[in-house]
Amino acid sequence: MSQNSQLEHLQSRFVGTGHADTIKFEWLQTQHRDTAAACVGHGSLAAYFAVAENESIGRVRFNLIEKMIRPCGPPPQQD
Repeated sequence: MSQNSQLEHLQSRFVGTGHADTIKFEWLQTQHRDTAAACVGHGSLAAYFAVAENESIGRVRFNLIEKMIRPCGPPPQQD
């Protein structure tokens, strides 16, 4: 299996790996969403953030889920 076919298989299987036409904004948005999802999914990480922010674990999870909607702000203008 060549490297190109392996890369194409990886990109079709996992959305976050991007493709040749992925712009920086899309890649960054995917990274932010994956990070927030990992923090929500791992209870000990959410608890760590809760202690650091002096918030409840539920509030921290809620804030992280809210950030997943638009993690990097509005998309750039298309010319």
